[in-house]
Amino acid sequence: MVNLTINGKLVSVPEGSTILEAAQKLNINIPTLCYCAKLGNGVCNRPASCRICVVEVERRRNLAPACATPVMEGMVVHTNTQRALNARRTVLELLLSDHPKDCLVCPKNQDCELQKLASEFGIREIEYKGETNKFQIDDSSEAIVRDLSKCIMCRRCENVCNNVQTVGALTGFGRGFSAKVGTAWLTPLANTSCTYCGQCVNACPVGAITGVSYVKKVWAAINNPAKTVIVQTAPAVRVAIGQEFGFESGVPVTKKLVAGLRALGFDKVFDTNFSADLTIIEEGYEIIERIKSGKNLPILTSCCPGWINFIEHHFPDLLNIPSSCKSPQQMFGAIAKTYYAEKLGIKPEDLVVVSIMPCQAKKYEASLPEYAPNGVRDVDYVVTTRELVRMFKEAGVNLSNMEDEEFDSPLGYSTGAGDIFGVTGGVLEAACRSIHWALTGEELEGDAINFRAVRGLDGVKEALVKLSPEVTINVAVCSGLGNARKVLEMVRKDPNRFQAIEIMACPGGCINGGGQPYLHGDYGLLEKRMKGLYQEDEGKPIRCSHNNPDIKKLYEEFLEKPGSELAHKLLHTTYHQK
Repeated sequence: MVNLTINGKLVSVPEGSTILEAAQKLNINIPTLCYCAKLGNGVCNRPASCRICVVEVERRRNLAPACATPVMEGMVVHTNTQRALNARRTVLELLLSDHPKDCLVCPKNQDCELQKLASEFGIREIEYKGETNKFQIDDSSEAIVRDLSKCIMCRRCENVCNNVQTVGALTGFGRGFSAKVGTAWLTPLANTSCTYCGQCVNACPVGAITGVSYVKKVWAAINNPAKTVIVQTAPAVRVAIGQEFGFESGVPVTKKLVAGLRALGFDKVFDTNFSADLTIIEEGYEIIERIKSGKNLPILTSCCPGWINFIEHHFPDLLNIPSSCKSPQQMFGAIAKTYYAEKLGIKPEDLVVVSIMPCQAKKYEASLPEYAPNGVRDVDYVVTTRELVRMFKEAGVNLSNMEDEEFDSPLGYSTGAGDIFGVTGGVLEAACRSIHWALTGEELEGDAINFRAVRGLDGVKEALVKLSPEVTINVAVCSGLGNARKVLEMVRKDPNRFQAIEIMACPGGCINGGGQPYLHGDYGLLEKRMKGLYQEDEGKPIRCSHNNPDIKKLYEEFLEKPGSELAHKLLHTTYHQK
């Protein structure tokens, strides 16, 4: 332990701690901007580039950045001297002098850390006037927008892209006044290896990187009398959106969410959990077939488009092993534009499918040409959880005041297995429940239905899972693309180590998706969101996908059986090297 004094208070902290960490132990607030304690997988961002956190250390000539200065025995620190305060204000004013002044229309308005600091410092005018950087906005992709004019060179996005996700799409470039973080040679994002996972969006403290918004198009569709507009909502949304309306973090607000969506004007409100159950039926059938044949193993789950984009870019030699199943979002769209459109007696082009997703990559996925048969997209527009919050507030809809309402039928009923899709390990657990029944003909009872070995927020989990008296498989569950890389390298070295692997692009799974309400450094929210999904699962009368009565009816009336020719046409896809 190291003993030091901060603002006249003694404190002891472990060797290697920073002044910032020591001050936090004393509940002394030091402002930060480039610093971020947790980007994922234990990665911390502290390049000490912004200098907002400078403090005065006795017997040291220069001011010290608190986020990156190690403590020393006997150190005496002053965090709020006039010299430190003046330096911070000067740094902040210089940052603002080269920052666009469009705060009112910026996507990060009221979520911007630079804006918050300017308010806390009472800055009401730009002290330094002169040249400003101007870059062309990169809106080349269907998912993410980059505005380098707003980049403050904190390098959070670069760190999370390279060291957490190991995608390598972002880098620092330029020198001095023009230095920014972007793609190599400012290549359009759509022409890079970006997976659109959106973790850079979550990490950015300002509006330099945001999601593409389709909210205006959704409003236009809702108010178009010639269109029937339906909406599906993903499982992770229901345990995250409540915090924006005064609910305890992680509390499921499913029925109030349904009421809110109906109040916005959607003709029907459905649940992505329905198509999550459908995914389990198709994927479970595929897993059983591969295990029996011993070919194309280990099978990899395919629900996450960010992860699929990653393997297409970085591991093209393994493209034979992901499940061919589409994601639940795209399965829902395909069924809605065929089975459901037929029931309504309308043309697919007159049915607008909107998805509420915790994810930026879902926007990219919905735009893929293979998901637009005959030129008609299966999913027309994707709105993130954060964007839905703004839609509710724009329309004066407060979820805390809504009466509980139920999903519409027939695409709204789901089992508990669908709920746990939103957390890492959930897809594999849901599959194991139904595979056990398919192999044994017996239903799991009591605690046996909970495959706890694959649960938890650890980046990589490995377990032996008994699916029947004769079949035990070794499985892996990983979240975060950096962890996916580690597991896929294991597969390259030993293809027989695992028989099934679940991968989610975002650390923790969809509960930490790139479109979820910002954590603002409180990573305990992920634990609460995870518990909320398991609470939803445990509260359902049916907890296994194969027992969903509406799924059974779908096969009886339309798809015939799992793996049928029509099922393959509508619910499966192929992958390509990128």
